[in-house]
Amino acid sequence: MPRVLRILNRLIIGGPALNATYLTRYMSPEFETMLVIGGKDSHEQDADHITDYLGIDSVEIPEMKRSINPINDSIAYQKVKALIQKFKPDIVHTHAAKSGLIGRIAADACKVPVIVHTFHGHVFHSYFNKLATNTFIQIERYLAKRSSGIIAISKSQKEELAYKYKICPPDKIHTIPLGLDLDKFKLWQERKRDIFRDKYQIQEDELAIGIIGRIVPVKNHSMFVEIAARLQTQTNKKLRFFIIGDGDMRPQMEAEFKTAGVDYTYYPEDPRPATATCTSWQTDMDLVLAGMDIVVLTSHNEGTPVSLIEAQAAGKPVVSTNVGGVSDVVIDNQCGFTIEAGHVDYFTDATLRLIESADLRNYFGAQGRKFVEDKFSYQRLVSDMSAYYYSLLEHNISRHEVWTPPLPAYMEESV
Repeated sequence: MPRVLRILNRLIIGGPALNATYLTRYMSPEFETMLVIGGKDSHEQDADHITDYLGIDSVEIPEMKRSINPINDSIAYQKVKALIQKFKPDIVHTHAAKSGLIGRIAADACKVPVIVHTFHGHVFHSYFNKLATNTFIQIERYLAKRSSGIIAISKSQKEELAYKYKICPPDKIHTIPLGLDLDKFKLWQERKRDIFRDKYQIQEDELAIGIIGRIVPVKNHSMFVEIAARLQTQTNKKLRFFIIGDGDMRPQMEAEFKTAGVDYTYYPEDPRPATATCTSWQTDMDLVLAGMDIVVLTSHNEGTPVSLIEAQAAGKPVVSTNVGGVSDVVIDNQCGFTIEAGHVDYFTDATLRLIESADLRNYFGAQGRKFVEDKFSYQRLVSDMSAYYYSLLEHNISRHEVWTPPLPAYMEESV
């Protein structure tokens, strides 16, 4: 039985956590897996409920956090290296940037036969300044040479990694889309809808428009605020806007709602019906999505947005900026609308079309559900990953030492 050491940046709500935990749970007993998880930041919502539900015992390395910290990163590296030496995995598979850095260097130092990394997104635009971005690109190129294989979660992401950022040759990148448990999103929907809408006092004649995710700069909630303000003046329909999530940019978003003249409430502190409501973090996304009528995403950058997959599984039409892997998740004009980033007018118009037409909402919802059920099941994910692991184990791709710009000094010292 092959052994896999799976390393995840942090267990928070989102695609990487679902991907890593589903693979850990459902690739057993064919693969024996140890799941290693880093520490989350204070403003992030943990997703312990996922590991609890799946019955997974994970190993936590609290020093492995998202931010760069020489002392913590060095400690995390030594801990990962010790786990590798004890567990003796055939495969080390890292998910997302920080675990990809620490895990792959440790695995290479320990001469693990197969080293795999999944890009769930990337930080090559809309996160950092040009100097920092170029540094991260050089580091990822270095790490790719130390890897047996790279996984992209969408075809568009593979093209970006190979041709735009030149992380590694395209034949080293294998595309394996996310896989999720989508069955719950179509069960007992009417009852779930009543529960959600009763809680937030949404009337029968009100349309609920939601955005789901961390309130951080890359998600561009400022655009959501602007669209909400515009829509109020362009329709006679009664609208309610919901921000499902939380984050360190929430105070700025709240100020923007106030400036735009949109009645807003942070529901955990002020539980009243308002035009715009931030619910903070929610774990029962099937219940949340049952209560929505339209789901939107305004991001500057995305990997494969889980919120849009789950929204479509729940039969909801979507409107999204066309960034990252969105075009692999949403078929434009069939499951929803995808709008080029920065086009607030077009985004508002597309959302307005859905607001004004129940028939269009129902059509897009039905088409979207069929599309994601065929493409994004966890059963397909497990099958694809198993085949890929065996192919890498069989070929045991060698990794050659080549010159690249050096890693940060504290990491080189650790190595």
